[in-house]
Amino acid sequence: MHASEHPCSRNRLLSLLPREEFHDIVGSLEQIDLPRGTIIASAHDTIEHVYFLCSGIGSVVTASLEGHRAEAGMFGREGFAPTSAGVGGRISVHEVMIQVSGDGYRMPIGPMHEKLDGNPVFAGLLAKFIQTFATQISYTSLASANLQVDQRLARWLLMCHDRIDSDEIPLTHSFISLMLAVRRPSITNAVHVLEGQKLVVAERGRITIRDRKRLEEFAGSAYGEAEAEYRRLIGEL
Repeated sequence: MHASEHPCSRNRLLSLLPREEFHDIVGSLEQIDLPRGTIIASAHDTIEHVYFLCSGIGSVVTASLEGHRAEAGMFGREGFAPTSAGVGGRISVHEVMIQVSGDGYRMPIGPMHEKLDGNPVFAGLLAKFIQTFATQISYTSLASANLQVDQRLARWLLMCHDRIDSDEIPLTHSFISLMLAVRRPSITNAVHVLEGQKLVVAERGRITIRDRKRLEEFAGSAYGEAEAEYRRLIGEL
């Protein structure tokens, strides 16, 4: 079976593998459903599997010893997690949690490291994704330090929209407040701002993107640099 015909090719990185490497790697992959709330890696714990999403969205969360939590970045079918496994690491610094249900493939950490040694294109793609993810995290930090909550929310919704095949994003205000590390009332106010601009429609447990172009304009410089880096190094999201 050619890579483009295999279900795991819905993951962008796996779809770009040459035939020989694809067939070597696919034999170590296990298909898995990923319901919302699934923890696929725990902070400061041993990595057991590496995950390649085909649908859904994963959140990479930084958690302090005191219990403070904030989303550092997100990924979907364009990447993999935990990223430290892509450079031979065995410990995940972050917690990785599924925020929008989906499915994908996972590989045990032992075979993962073996495949890195024997498949240079595979290793190169993972390294490129790690670079784009680092860029995303850096712009998350910039947005958190300098932008209002409504602009940060606009950026976050655009990033979610990039990773699903629907204008409807199943998210609650409580979950968004956790991911953006702000109080829930601040998220409610920010959603009202975006609704007032007719950029989104918010319903219980769901936000619908109404005007993607104007939402990007509203987000301004908060959105776009990490996405451009991905396109330069790998291709379309």
